[in-house]
Amino acid sequence: MHEGCSTGKAEGLRTYLESVNAWFRVFELPEHTMTVDAAARQLGISPDKIIKTLVFIDEKDEPLIAIVCGDKRVNPDKLAKVSGCSKVRMAKAREVEKFTGYPVGALPPVGHGIRTFIDREVLRRDKVVGGGGTTHTLIEMRSEDVIRLSNATICDISE
Repeated sequence: MHEGCSTGKAEGLRTYLESVNAWFRVFELPEHTMTVDAAARQLGISPDKIIKTLVFIDEKDEPLIAIVCGDKRVNPDKLAKVSGCSKVRMAKAREVEKFTGYPVGALPPVGHGIRTFIDREVLRRDKVVGGGGTTHTLIEMRSEDVIRLSNATICDISE
């Protein structure tokens, strides 16, 4: 999943999703999709149908993934508690790329092998749209596949 060019990352993600029999749809867009607002505007959908896949770092400098709906924020205290960490902090852009191989704003919700926590609000949607491997690509997936493929812990981490 860590191909050299950004197009390769999107293709690698598609190949991975096909190999695990996940339902998905890819959107390649002319403008960047690095923010929820940009993604929602280009797709013509409300921000709550977008998911944010965010990297946090624990006290041992290990990464955690938090997934929340686009209109929510991750509560770091809640994430620390459910993950068994004393504290967590948002990863810096260079750390996101180091741990995942993807730039900020392009990180897909699956395929990275990092311990993942998904807010229970996400489950209220049958399908969600998240990062698709590049800053101009989004991927729509079934919520159940996001949980299955990321081996996510379902919890309350939003505010």
